[in-house]
Amino acid sequence: MSAVIWIGFLIFVVALVLLDLGVFHRKSHEIKVPEALAWTAAWVALALVFNAFVYFLYDNNWLGWANASVHQLNGQQAAIQFFTGYLLEKSLSVDNLFVIAMIFSYFRVPLSEQHRVLFWGILGALVLRGIMIFAGVALIERFDWLVYVFGLLLLASATKMLLVRHDNICPDKNIAVRLARKLYPFSPDFDGSRFFTIKNGQRMATPLFLTLVLVETSDVVFAIDSIPAILAVTRDPFLVFTSNVFAILGLRSLYFALAGMMDRFRYMKMSLVFLLAYIGVKMLLSHHYPIPNLVSLAIIGGILSVGVAASIVGGARDTAALVSPIVDELDRLAVLTYKQAKRVVILIVGSTILIVGVIMIFLPGPAILVIPLGLTILAAEYAWARLWLRKFRKMATDIQHKAENQVDKWRGKKQAK
Repeated sequence: MSAVIWIGFLIFVVALVLLDLGVFHRKSHEIKVPEALAWTAAWVALALVFNAFVYFLYDNNWLGWANASVHQLNGQQAAIQFFTGYLLEKSLSVDNLFVIAMIFSYFRVPLSEQHRVLFWGILGALVLRGIMIFAGVALIERFDWLVYVFGLLLLASATKMLLVRHDNICPDKNIAVRLARKLYPFSPDFDGSRFFTIKNGQRMATPLFLTLVLVETSDVVFAIDSIPAILAVTRDPFLVFTSNVFAILGLRSLYFALAGMMDRFRYMKMSLVFLLAYIGVKMLLSHHYPIPNLVSLAIIGGILSVGVAASIVGGARDTAALVSPIVDELDRLAVLTYKQAKRVVILIVGSTILIVGVIMIFLPGPAILVIPLGLTILAAEYAWARLWLRKFRKMATDIQHKAENQVDKWRGKKQAK
C-alpha cells in the first residue's frame, strides 16, 4: 500500500508542474518582484502544509506507511526531519541562484524568457536529483562507512567554497556544452522562447538552449553537495525526495524574488560555508556522537539567520562577480571600520549564544543563564536586544519576588504552628 503514497505524490507534483507552465505562466512575460514574492510565499506555504501531512502520515500510520518505513519514525520525528531537510536544501540552493544569475547575464537572456529556462531546468533537476537521491540512499544503507566519505566531501566543498573563485562563466570548458555544440549547430541569435530554430533550411540551437544546458549542469554540480548534506539529516527516501522536490519547485520564484536584491546578501556565501562544514562534522560524528535533529534544525536556522542579519548590517556588495568569501572580502576588510567590525562580531557571537540558550529550553542546560548572556552581548549594539533584555530582567525579578513571598508565607505558617 506504500506505493499508493509514492504514486499519489508523483501525480501531485506533475499536476503542479502542468498548472505552473500550462495555466499560470502560459505566456512568456517578465516576472516582477511582487509576483515572485507571492509565488515564493505560496510554495513555502504548500511545503508547510505538506509537512503537516507528513506528521499525520507517520503518526497515524496511514495505509501502513509507518510500518513500511525502514527507519520507523513517529510523526514528530518525520516532520522535523522533513522541515530540516527542506530548510537545508532551500538555503544551499541560494548559491545556485547566484550562478544562474551569472549564466543569464553572460548570455544576455531576455527577462521575459528566463522563466522558461528555469522551468525546464528545474524539471530536469527533479529527475536528476531523484536518481541521485535513491542511489545515495541505497549506497549509504548498504555501505554504512560511506557516511564518512560524504562527511569529508562536505568539508572539502566548504573549503572549496571558501577559497575558490567563481567569477567567470566559461561555456567552452563545460563538457555538456561542448557535447551539445558537436551535436547541434548554434545560432548566435535568440528566436523568442524557442530552444531550436530554422535558419537557411537548417535546424539550429539558440542561445536559450545553451543557457538551459549550463543551468542543468550547474544543478548537478550543486547536487553533489546538497544530496550528501540532506542524508546527514534523514535517510528516509520519502523525506529526502519530497523535501528536495518542494525546495526545487520554489527555486524559480525565489530567483525572481531575489534577482534585484542579490547584491545585499553579502555574507550569505560565508554562512553556507559554515552550514556545509557543520553538516560534514555532523556526518563524521554520527556513529559516535549523534546530534538530535531538533538541535540541527536550530543550528541551521541560526547560521542562516546570522548570514542574513550580517548582510543587512554589512550593506550591499557587487555580485557581478561571484567570488570566494575570503578572496572577495580581503580588500573590503582592509577598509572596514572598527565600528562595523565590532557590530558584526557582536551579532555573530551574541546570536550564537542566544540560539544555544533557546535550544537549552528544550534540552538539559542552564537556559535561564545563557539567554540573558546572549541578549547582554547583543544589547551593546542592538535596541531590540536591549528591549528583550529589560523584559527578561523584569520577568526574572517578578519570579524572584513571587518566590520570596512564597518563602515568607511558608515561614509565617511554620512560626504560627
